[in-house]
Amino acid sequence: MAYRIKFVNPGRNYQMIKDELDAAYFEVMTKGDLIDRGQLRSFEENLAAFAGAKYAVGLNSGYDALHMSLRAAGLGPGDEVIVPAHTFVASASAIVNVGAKPVLVDVGQDFNMDCNKIEEAITPRTRGIMPVHLNGYMADMVRVMEIAEKYGLVVVEDACQSLGSSMVGKRAGSWGLTGCWSFYPFKILGGYGDGGAITTNDPEVALFATRMRYNGEDRQTGEYHGHGFTCLLDNLQAAFLDVKLRYLPSWIERRREIAARYRAGLSDLPDLLLPHYDDPRRDHVYQNYVVRAQQGNEFSEYLKANGVEVLTQFRRPYYRHEALKLEDRGFPETEALSREVCSLPMNVEISDQEVDYVIGVVRRFYGK
Repeated sequence: MAYRIKFVNPGRNYQMIKDELDAAYFEVMTKGDLIDRGQLRSFEENLAAFAGAKYAVGLNSGYDALHMSLRAAGLGPGDEVIVPAHTFVASASAIVNVGAKPVLVDVGQDFNMDCNKIEEAITPRTRGIMPVHLNGYMADMVRVMEIAEKYGLVVVEDACQSLGSSMVGKRAGSWGLTGCWSFYPFKILGGYGDGGAITTNDPEVALFATRMRYNGEDRQTGEYHGHGFTCLLDNLQAAFLDVKLRYLPSWIERRREIAARYRAGLSDLPDLLLPHYDDPRRDHVYQNYVVRAQQGNEFSEYLKANGVEVLTQFRRPYYRHEALKLEDRGFPETEALSREVCSLPMNVEISDQEVDYVIGVVRRFYGK
């Protein structure tokens, strides 16, 4: 279906900064800088500074960032790691694929891990917590870090959806042992293919990830330091991301303007819960603008039928897929929001007129 309003519009975004992206492309191609070159190191330095961390290591995907972080933390068979029941499956899969066990906890109305549920999930085998900063809004990292310190747990932040968000002035990705990032094209900082990174303040973790991403090899000495992986961030993608990172602060402000426009146009609809929260310690960068509609699929299908491309991610919670063999301990908030979620178009390419069209379609659905 050809939607009148796209969820994201990468082609239009490209046109916004075409000259700089083209220049980055020609620099890489002319120099032949294809693998592990200066563009990657430049992006890593700039990403670390943006996130408020000392180091960044470019990887092939957000999943690789999670997987590498868990290995760097020494987590493995016999260990348990607490993770939200509402997230993308990669969060739990990374835990499983290092041999550890994901222990799921429910989320709150802000879509993030309910910190009141964490301690009851801790057992003698618990060694880590993986908070997921969903949709551009951080988990309550003050509480998470307090609990982690109390029980001696490693914290790996799945910050893939929240680059630029902060709590008490401290950026996502700078709290735990690592922060994990995804540069999948739909992300707030999206590439033109997949990509990811970790940020960390620990030099040993950064060195481990730098070696393990390239088959365990130290590229300076040729020495192998273990059986590693092939998950290096492509140099061309790094060059593109470095260009886009310069625009990210202004793009975040644009996302907040769009969110405010949605709020002004939709806040009087009682059957629609909007993603605006009351915690002054945390800000929102609106990676996604996820509403909760009591009418569920009826609501989202109406928007699609009227030319608005929306996403209804995680309609079926990931722990309900039998092949994943995950324990369902009862997650009522996850079950409720899974029936209700609908992500409205949110991107820096969208015009105010297009946002108003989306608002109009939503209001017509509710007879307003």
